[in-house]
Amino acid sequence: MSKSILVVGGSSGIGLALVESLQAEGHQVFSASRHQSEILTQKGVSQITLDVKGEVHTALTSLPDTLHGLAYCPGSINLKPFQRLSPEEFQEDFEINVLGAVKVLQATMKPLKKAQGASVVLFSTVAARLGMNFHASIAVAKSGVEGLAKTLAAEWAPYHIRVNTVAPSLTDTPLAAKLLSTPERREASDKRHPIGRVGTPEDVAALAHFLLVGASSWLTGQVLGIDGGMGGLKP
Repeated sequence: MSKSILVVGGSSGIGLALVESLQAEGHQVFSASRHQSEILTQKGVSQITLDVKGEVHTALTSLPDTLHGLAYCPGSINLKPFQRLSPEEFQEDFEINVLGAVKVLQATMKPLKKAQGASVVLFSTVAARLGMNFHASIAVAKSGVEGLAKTLAAEWAPYHIRVNTVAPSLTDTPLAAKLLSTPERREASDKRHPIGRVGTPEDVAALAHFLLVGASSWLTGQVLGIDGGMGGLKP
């Protein structure tokens, strides 16, 4: 059965891979992001201009009355020693990762409730559970995402809305381009993962796809690591 699904941050990286996989399966996908994707334009995907740091509710009024799924994909990578991170940078990461998700979730609660079985997927990071140098700001923000998801999974369970969190490690997306910009950096990043490589957008999107439309109807309130083994293995 075709489902209506909103992917916030669907114009690049993991979000784009998710939109493409959902559309290929025949679902009605809405991609909301600051910039429209030429790839999605060519494929006929409905695109909504949305800045999660601004006003959200009005931008999403074009969504259908029933929404079967929501994936909130925006993120940030701001890696610095703690003493070099300003309060404004902590605020920026929190605004993108947590407050943006809050605004989108509040704006879409009614259509999600109407689906009587909707699925919400939020995104965290392996750094929220595994202490990592220079990740203070993003780890704080993504820990907030995990707390939000757990709370909503409990609060929205009576409405049959499932809420889960995907927690990847370093993934080869435009956001991570600087971290993988040379063969030496890529090799070093690959070696930090027990599986021997960094993730691809398709790796992570496949898990989000499963949570949105797969056989996952009894799965809620979980933080699912997809990190090449980094979060739980030490070979």
